[in-house]
Amino acid sequence: MKHPIYEGGHYRVLSDKEIRQVHETTVRVLENVGFEMNHPEALALFEEKGARVDHDLHRVYVPREMVSRMIKQAPEEFVFYGREPGKSITIGGKQVHFGTGGLALYVLDLDREKRPAKLQDVANFAKLADRLENLDFFIIPVYPHDINIDTVDINSKYQAMLNTGKPVMGGIFSQQGLEDIIEISSIIAGGMDNLKRKPFIGFISSITSPLKLSPDHADYIMQVARYGLPLATSTAPAAGATAPVTLAGTLVQQNAEALMGVIFSQLVNPGTPVLYSAVPVTMDMRTMSFLMGSIESGLMNAAITQMAHHYRLPCYLTVGTTDSKLPDAQAAHESASTAMLAALAGGNFIHEAFGMLDGAMTASYAQYVIDNDIIGSCLRTLRGIEVNEDTLAYDAIAKVGPGGNFLSEEHTVRYMRTELYSPLSSVRQPYQHWLDAGSKDSWKRAEDIVEQLLSEPSEKIIPAEVDSMIRAKYPDLVDLSVTEDSRSKTG
Repeated sequence: MKHPIYEGGHYRVLSDKEIRQVHETTVRVLENVGFEMNHPEALALFEEKGARVDHDLHRVYVPREMVSRMIKQAPEEFVFYGREPGKSITIGGKQVHFGTGGLALYVLDLDREKRPAKLQDVANFAKLADRLENLDFFIIPVYPHDINIDTVDINSKYQAMLNTGKPVMGGIFSQQGLEDIIEISSIIAGGMDNLKRKPFIGFISSITSPLKLSPDHADYIMQVARYGLPLATSTAPAAGATAPVTLAGTLVQQNAEALMGVIFSQLVNPGTPVLYSAVPVTMDMRTMSFLMGSIESGLMNAAITQMAHHYRLPCYLTVGTTDSKLPDAQAAHESASTAMLAALAGGNFIHEAFGMLDGAMTASYAQYVIDNDIIGSCLRTLRGIEVNEDTLAYDAIAKVGPGGNFLSEEHTVRYMRTELYSPLSSVRQPYQHWLDAGSKDSWKRAEDIVEQLLSEPSEKIIPAEVDSMIRAKYPDLVDLSVTEDSRSKTG
């Protein structure tokens, strides 16, 4: 089945003049303020390609010409492959895709208990993601506390690939872990050349706000770029703390940091499929709390999308996360408003849009289903109203005539499943029917749906003989099928 295409670009928070102003100010920052990068090999590479480098300050100053040249070398779009039919996505242009993310430390399970995340949760969330129709890619959403940090890379990403055929991405915890999971992925792909040609796994490395790249993350960016695999260089400026309090000022700094990730990856390996990456947040200046569900974060993500379109770069955004602690009304309106802004703006790779509560500190099973409904509404909005001779329905109107009804008409039957969106967890039956069915709210209905989806049998996404080969080579891989945790649907 071909993957449906949804395009945004209808909402523009910045004018063309304002886009140029942001760009020009960004260039001044890159040329004159510079970027801290305490990494001799990276500094030498920038210097070799024409940047000014202060080796004493470990600072690189990128000239305007280099900014332009590196942006042009980066792909305008790329295919992020699924390992099952219909699950590949094209990232770029104004195509809109929503997925997971967050790396939460805690999980709100189906017993409504908040507890530390486990490896079983990675597997469960991947399985859930594979079954939710509005979710296009899987970024590992939790950090498992029950395994050694030295094996987090291979265990979390392998469990993701075992349980979903959709594209997989995740953060990096060690150089060796990165090398190992790339090797494991190449075994699954049938060789490194196949993996590079049709990548189904990508990686996230972080840039620190303001304007700093740590040695470890410089190593990760260089390593992923050398393989030519999909790369996000996530940067999360907080307006008022690690970025200017004004949204325009944060946008300039965010733009400089996102472009630095693009520039660096292209210096290492021209053509690396890199995402212009953004995770802007605001602060509640009364409490000093970081806010991911604020409407200002939604506005900045929409503006960031316009900047990526201006550069013709595929973009990685962060919306749908809520600061609420529970799947309540606050969670719904924060998730819906920020997700809709990003969708209408035409964001390409919109992550953290599923299941994230408490500023992405907690992942909720029920919120996954609720967010799937919210994203479904966003996608239905993008689809708009189809106007043609048949949908205008003159013949149906003429046949029914004054005083009739359309319930039994063939025209109604033909369109009723495709024209009208039906959320999974919403309550739409009459009040008495709802009472008779147990008067369940959306949270409880979502929990029931999760139970059902996780209880469904799974087909092997990785063949048994390949799995055995990988486990023989990497004995630190946990086999959840024989652990006590696997008996519980929610870890």
